[in-house]
Amino acid sequence: MKLWVLGSGSSGNAILLETARSRILVDAGFSPRVLKQRLAVAGVSPKSIEAVVVTHEHTDHAKGAAAAARKWGWTIVSTAGTRMMCPDWVEAKTILTPRKSAVVVGDFHLETVPVSHDANEPIAVIVTSIGEGARAGIVYDLGHVTETISRALDKLDILVIEANHDEGMLRAGPYPPSVQARIRGKFGHLSNSDAGKLAGGSIHSGLNNIVLAHLSEKNNTPRVALNTVGDSLRRGRFKGRLTAASQGNVVGPICVGPPSVSTQLAPVQLALGL
Repeated sequence: MKLWVLGSGSSGNAILLETARSRILVDAGFSPRVLKQRLAVAGVSPKSIEAVVVTHEHTDHAKGAAAAARKWGWTIVSTAGTRMMCPDWVEAKTILTPRKSAVVVGDFHLETVPVSHDANEPIAVIVTSIGEGARAGIVYDLGHVTETISRALDKLDILVIEANHDEGMLRAGPYPPSVQARIRGKFGHLSNSDAGKLAGGSIHSGLNNIVLAHLSEKNNTPRVALNTVGDSLRRGRFKGRLTAASQGNVVGPICVGPPSVSTQLAPVQLALGL
């Protein structure tokens, strides 16, 4: 299985997963035009995508889902709560899944896990390649870590995790107190420190890649996020690769599987080998 982060941040999120037989997206927070451009970087035609899993209805995750589904015939996978908030999906083929459930799409087994965020039935997603058994966890847009999430991130090969903000930069930044409180709150976003703790608790011998996602452009930097999360991972003796995704560039391909599988990253991205 291969993974690309087509872009991640406050203005748009999309992740591509591919096996020899199937391709899916997790989120489509860009317009169809931008999605097509980002997919071209990965050498992928939009028409080859079977489905898009939409984690929740916020624009930076769902913006292009309906139009792309109509244009290229994608199936949209989401919770009923997310579907309820997206009336423009009316013409799209949809698969509705409970917040804690599983569904098979093509060569992928998708496990949905509830997260705490100010949306209607938001989820994280654990993607397993049926043929290979490779496991990817994608968890962002959550205000705090639950036991359910911690358990779900067991035995992953790759973890894509939110590292939204540096707590000091948020306090000193341009956002008013009400927005800062929302970001820090139980239904907001994970800080770098929170991400480090959650990622550190997921370390095992098979976890060889961690990608930091959904970085704020105003209250974080890739270097700050990498350093903060990296400190936690070093304490946990993580031996893999830590990478920061960005809003404007594609990260990948990352080969998901045993540690012996080589990992390739776009050279413009920041990465630390720990």
